[in-house]
Amino acid sequence: MSETKLSQIRRRNDPTNPTPRKSERTRQAILDAALKFLWTQPFRDLTVGKLMSLAGTSRSSFYQYFQDLHDLMETLLCGLEEDIFGVAAPWLQGEGDPIPLLEETMEGLVRVCYQQGPILRAVADAAPMDERLEKAWADFLKDFDDAVTDRIEQHQAAGLIKPFDARPIAISLNRMDAYLLIHHFGRRPRGNRESVREAILRVWILTLYGDKPLAESVPGSRAKRHAKPSRSKNS
Repeated sequence: MSETKLSQIRRRNDPTNPTPRKSERTRQAILDAALKFLWTQPFRDLTVGKLMSLAGTSRSSFYQYFQDLHDLMETLLCGLEEDIFGVAAPWLQGEGDPIPLLEETMEGLVRVCYQQGPILRAVADAAPMDERLEKAWADFLKDFDDAVTDRIEQHQAAGLIKPFDARPIAISLNRMDAYLLIHHFGRRPRGNRESVREAILRVWILTLYGDKPLAESVPGSRAKRHAKPSRSKNS
């Protein structure tokens, strides 16, 4: 994630931020209304009038928080990126066995995108015809490509992953994730969370760590890894 985006996130989450609580509630109501709209309609059909009607506040209030609808979408995408990086921390930053860390990360990724999938779909769909959202989408993907590339290279240096060019693999894994998450969670009815999580997890483990750990990562594997060995009747 870029330093600029990190700074924006820190300011938004800073408890000393002087933004009045009522103003923050209004801003969040607008963001929530946008997400509600995007569950059923594309970004191209969104207008300030429709949005503020859903938010239950005046049209003029919109411009107190956002410059335009593109600014709104960039804010939604930035918030989603923050949430994904938050749940990805176990694998991106954690120490120890990478398989359970990856399991925890993918569980979080699916949970976040199950709730916010329309943001991914709206920006990805609009990007080819909208220069500003095209850049926002490209920057969003690049942040994850950079992070995954760095982590793969760290695990390669530690002997956990075999040597190969990390960048193309990181891009391939991230694009697969984006496609699956948009396809299954971009609109209602949504796909099965567990099926999507297992599909993504299997591909990541096989690609990065080989097939040996995969048998330990299927449903029920956590219990197997943490179960105490049974005592022999003759012991």
